[in-house]
Amino acid sequence: MAEKEHLNIVFIGHVDHGKSTTVGRLLYEHGEIDQRIIEQYRKEAEEKGKATFEFAWVMDRLKEERERGVTIDVAHRKFVTDKYYFTIIDAPGHRDFVKNMITGTSQADAAILIVAAPEGVMEQTKEHLFLAKTLGVPQLIVAINKMDATKPPYSEERFKEVKAEVEKLLKMLGWKDVPIIPISGYKGDNVMKPSENMPWWKGTEFKGKKVMTLLEALNSLEVPPKPIDKPLRVPVQDVYSITGIGTVPVGRVETGVLRVGDKVVFMPANVSGEVKSIEMHHQPMKEAKPGDNIGFNVRGVGKKDIRRGDVAGHTDNPPTVAKTFTAQIVVLNHPSVIAPGYTPVFHAHTAQVACTFEEIIKTLDPRTGSTKQEHPDFIKTGDIAIVKIRPTRPMVIEPVKEIPQLGRFAVRDMGQTVAAGQCIEVEKKQM
Repeated sequence: MAEKEHLNIVFIGHVDHGKSTTVGRLLYEHGEIDQRIIEQYRKEAEEKGKATFEFAWVMDRLKEERERGVTIDVAHRKFVTDKYYFTIIDAPGHRDFVKNMITGTSQADAAILIVAAPEGVMEQTKEHLFLAKTLGVPQLIVAINKMDATKPPYSEERFKEVKAEVEKLLKMLGWKDVPIIPISGYKGDNVMKPSENMPWWKGTEFKGKKVMTLLEALNSLEVPPKPIDKPLRVPVQDVYSITGIGTVPVGRVETGVLRVGDKVVFMPANVSGEVKSIEMHHQPMKEAKPGDNIGFNVRGVGKKDIRRGDVAGHTDNPPTVAKTFTAQIVVLNHPSVIAPGYTPVFHAHTAQVACTFEEIIKTLDPRTGSTKQEHPDFIKTGDIAIVKIRPTRPMVIEPVKEIPQLGRFAVRDMGQTVAAGQCIEVEKKQM
């Protein structure tokens, strides 16, 4: 496993556009899932009146998800190609579950956007693309799915229409070098091998190579440089108690290197201890580098001491806890206006903390970045502004210039993402 370079990829896109099915197909074709299991799922799916859901169920193991037919939590699965070792984060597309999707997307080295050919670009297609951009996902692949369900099936004309819609969106958000590939996740067309059903498809350019299939596009992704020279930061995603080992926080190393024997501190909990063991996918390891999804046991830290949203760092360079912070935000979608005193929930790395807008410093012109207005009374959808934010309880956030992985955030309220942004400067809280 260690010989191949590791990439985290996230599948995003509107609910029911076929994300889980496409992932299930990839895993199945890679031999990660037994034919018998797929057959068993197929039978169960038909009995529940959910025919065609068998591949999706590979990712949606939670019973509740099967009953509702939607993806709720972020699921992790691995698969290995001849070139890379991938961890797939299957992010929920359903509205209520965007916060889990934010956690998944902020950990990704690349996003695969799934757009169903019959429906085309939908509301959440836009929201997810914008979030991926704002959360700093560096690479993107677009798969136009359900080509078998166009009228007529595998219609080149429909592909071109949807492709044009997507391209318009990509251009608006500033994405460049994005391959757009016609596929059918359910039938397997252009997933692993070129499809005979689309003789008109001649491939597309991506990172200087011609790609025909989703797999070729995945193999053309680039491994981002690993920020090992930066201070250690491991946002905690979950905390488990494991018999015989003790408390095991789980998370992804964002920056720096974690080694067995290191002294670490969790902020803002402000508890510290020594790292006794580290493991990834149930394999013990001596050290973990950026991009590794790990569980690690820390001597002297109990399950009650830490929680999701805390961040581990070395004791000599602890994660920054903000008293207040200055940020640049984009208001994506707010029904009225945002004024000082407004307190929505900020999602940064794995933390979700209610924060108050203390001051709107200025608005910016999106084209030039110059100041549009000093100290406006409020901001609204479409505005870009510099603001001062005060968390209602201690939270870790870092300036995006120093540790980009911990400097980006999304702002949610009323079940939707109202804004997204990045931290420019932190006023540290004395712990």
